[in-house]
Amino acid sequence: MTTIVQKYGGSSVADPDKIRLVAKAVARRQAEGCQLVVVVSAMGKTTDELLARAKALSKNPPRRELDMLLSAGERISSALLAIALADQGVEAASLTGSQCGIITNDRHVDARIIEVRPVRIQDELERGRVVIVAGFQGMSYRRDVTTLGRGGSDTTAVALAAALGADACEIYSDVDGVLSADPRLVPEAQKIDFIGYPEMQELACAGAKVLNAQAVEFAKRAQIALYARQTGNASFGTLVRLDPPPPSGGVRGIAHRERMLVLRCAPAAVTTVFELLDSHAGAANFVAWIGGATAQSGQVELWCVRDNIHGEGEFLRQLTARSAGIQVVDGSGAVSLIGEGIMDDGQHLRQALQALTDAKLTPQGLTTSSFRISILLPSSEVTTAVKLLHDRFISSAPITVSSEMV
Repeated sequence: MTTIVQKYGGSSVADPDKIRLVAKAVARRQAEGCQLVVVVSAMGKTTDELLARAKALSKNPPRRELDMLLSAGERISSALLAIALADQGVEAASLTGSQCGIITNDRHVDARIIEVRPVRIQDELERGRVVIVAGFQGMSYRRDVTTLGRGGSDTTAVALAAALGADACEIYSDVDGVLSADPRLVPEAQKIDFIGYPEMQELACAGAKVLNAQAVEFAKRAQIALYARQTGNASFGTLVRLDPPPPSGGVRGIAHRERMLVLRCAPAAVTTVFELLDSHAGAANFVAWIGGATAQSGQVELWCVRDNIHGEGEFLRQLTARSAGIQVVDGSGAVSLIGEGIMDDGQHLRQALQALTDAKLTPQGLTTSSFRISILLPSSEVTTAVKLLHDRFISSAPITVSSEMV
C-alpha cells in the first residue's frame, strides 16, 4: 500500500471550518487506498500568541519551559483534526512527537532530529488508522520535550517520511507551490514546477518560507520527493526532486530577509562570537552568510538572521562584554538571487549590482556561492530591490521547461 506523509501549515488549520476541509481531503485520500501520516502545525497565530504570553511574564523565558509551552499548539491541532476525522467515520490517532519516536539532541527551541523510531506510527497504520502527528516537536535523549525551530513541522514531516520509507511527502500551505518571489511583494511571481534540492535549500536559507531548509536537507539525504502544494487546490504544485529538468534561464527565484544583524569582528574573535551565537540560537540557524576579512579593515562580517534569536538583548550584552572591538550593525536586510551555476561567468552579479545602483539603492555587502548571490541592503530598500530584481531577471525572461524534459 502506498504510504504518503502530508503536512498542513497553520493557515490550513486556522479554525474549525478549515480543519473540516482538511479532514475531508484526508478522508478522500485514504479512500483511494493510501496509508496516511498527517503532520500539522499550530492553528493560525497560536505559536506567536503563546510566545507573547511568555514574554509578558519574562523578558528571557527559560528555553526548556518555552518548549513545553509552544509544543502545546501542535498538540491541539492534531487532536482537533483527529476529532474531525472521527466525525466523518475515519479512524484516526493523534500522536505527539515523542510518541512518534522523534529523538532530538538536548537543545531547546532549535533542536535537531538525531533519530526516528516510528514503531507506534507503524502499529497505528497497520490498524487502518490515519496517524495525525503534532509537528515541530520531539523528545531529547534526556526525555525532555524539544521543539525544532521555525518551520519545524516541515522537518517533522520529511523525517517521518524518511523513517517510514514513504512514497512521497506533501507539504500544504496557503500558496500554490514554490514561487519565484514572495507574492506579497511581487504579485506576478511565477510558480516553479520543478526544482532540485540544492536550489530549494538555498532559497529556504535565503528567506523563502514555503519549505524549511532542514526539511529539504532531510529529503535530499533520503532522496524523498517533496511536493509543495496549496491546501484545497488540485493543481500539481512544485516538485522538489534529485534530478529536475534543467531550466532555460539562470535565476530560479528571488528570496529576501528584512531583519538581519551584521557583526563585524577580527578573525580571532570569530570563535567567541560563534560560542555566544550557539548558546542563544544555534549558530547553524543564526548565521546566514560569512564575508571574508578585507585587507582594508581586517574584519570578518557575519550576516545573522534575527528571527530565531532567543534573548537578543542578553546576547548583545554578553557579546560586548566578552569581545572588545565587535561592531554591531542594525537595520540591514538581504536580497538573494538563486539559480544553479549563477556565478559561472559573473554576468548575473554585474547585472544585479548595476540594476540596484541605477535605481539609487545602496548595496552594503556581498556574498556568493555556485547557487546564490546575496546582497546586503538597508532594510528599508529590500522590498524595492526584490521587485526590481524579479522584474529584471524573471518577469522579463521567464524560465520555461521543455515538455520532453519532464
